[in-house]
Amino acid sequence: MSEPSGPLPVVAIVGRPNVGKSTLVNRFLGRRAAVVQDIPGVTRDRISYEALWNGKRFTVVDTGGWDPKATGMGASITRQAEYAMQTADVIVLVVDSAVGATDTDLAAARILRRSDRPVILVANKVDDERSEASAAELWSLGLGEPQPVSALHGRSSGDLLDLILDAMPEAPREQLEEGGPRRVALVGRPNVGKSSLLNRLAKDERSVVDSVAGTTVDPVDSLVMLGGEEWRFVDTAGLRRKVNTASGTEYYASLRTEAAIQAAEVAVVLLAADEVISEQDQRVITQVVEAGRALVIAINKWDTLDEDRHMQLEKEIERELARVKWASRVNISASTGRGVNKLADHLRAALASWESRVPTAELNTFVRALVQETPPPARGGRAPKIKYVTQADIRPPRFVVFSTGFLEAGYRRFLERKLRERWGFEGTPIEVSVKVREGRGNEKPKG
Repeated sequence: MSEPSGPLPVVAIVGRPNVGKSTLVNRFLGRRAAVVQDIPGVTRDRISYEALWNGKRFTVVDTGGWDPKATGMGASITRQAEYAMQTADVIVLVVDSAVGATDTDLAAARILRRSDRPVILVANKVDDERSEASAAELWSLGLGEPQPVSALHGRSSGDLLDLILDAMPEAPREQLEEGGPRRVALVGRPNVGKSSLLNRLAKDERSVVDSVAGTTVDPVDSLVMLGGEEWRFVDTAGLRRKVNTASGTEYYASLRTEAAIQAAEVAVVLLAADEVISEQDQRVITQVVEAGRALVIAINKWDTLDEDRHMQLEKEIERELARVKWASRVNISASTGRGVNKLADHLRAALASWESRVPTAELNTFVRALVQETPPPARGGRAPKIKYVTQADIRPPRFVVFSTGFLEAGYRRFLERKLRERWGFEGTPIEVSVKVREGRGNEKPKG
């Protein structure tokens, strides 16, 4: 029996860096979703995943390592973890049993003892009975019985999940509105200003921002009010060079970018105005087009350019982005907020194109006139005849041309260009495919 849809209970996984929080999350989810690497502090933002255990769905929030004394980047992470604790229904504090209770763990426990939500203390890295004794010492944290688990090997993780379900309230604490906001993937290579733009949109420090390229290791969903409408933004890890040469974190991050594009309806590809359009930028755009998502290209740092660079950039865009001339384009500054409000109109227009359908009769009248004026080139002495055109799908618009013979790629591009001239389709890829119908050509496909 499926559960009624609605807001899910939230479980926050907190603890200091490198105690195995992400590994535990992966164990809960049964898949490698959280970025795991043996470097303290890989998970820098809070990341939400949907989990299922014994027929019950809930949200797991993986947080950055928590350190009350931290400054700089560490302090930002602390705020993220504290936020997760404030909005959770159940808190899971993870402690490394091999190390024992540190000052940071004690400070965390002191705060959590005052919390009004259930707290489950997990002693991680308990791989055998011998290490269970060291786990028992964590009673000293004053959070009740430590639950010994091995996130890496899965030892006792099922028992822990049972405990978490038992601790959940009847109704989730935060009633989040379901079903509404359009999904936007914010993508681009590292350090073009994705997190800064997201923070500008969200008007809070939703993503950890640092001037080091590639700071954002995981995507972070944010609900953002923009142009009087709520949008769900996914901020993704910057795509690095070819995946096969990337390190572990970058490999997972690039897969995550792919997943974010797939999960989104429209992608904002952010380019830096003060840098040349690179192969990496091109690759991100290709990913969006191949995924068939609506596309808005946002040029960041536009306000920092002098007249020469403006002209140079315009030429670059014309040359390098010729294949996506149809993309919606907006010039912005994430740091000053200039042009950011225009983004909503571009997103709405791109989504409207992405979902637009051309009436079949209108489409065929247009294509018939077009073919009469410019018939398809002959192949092997015979010119193919176009019998009928239909729009097979939307999101993105897909057109099928029924023809008596193969249509050259050049002619298909010509048809696409003419369809765009007639109906716009700004901000969306469109697809024109051909079905060859042999014979006298008097059959008319349905649809």
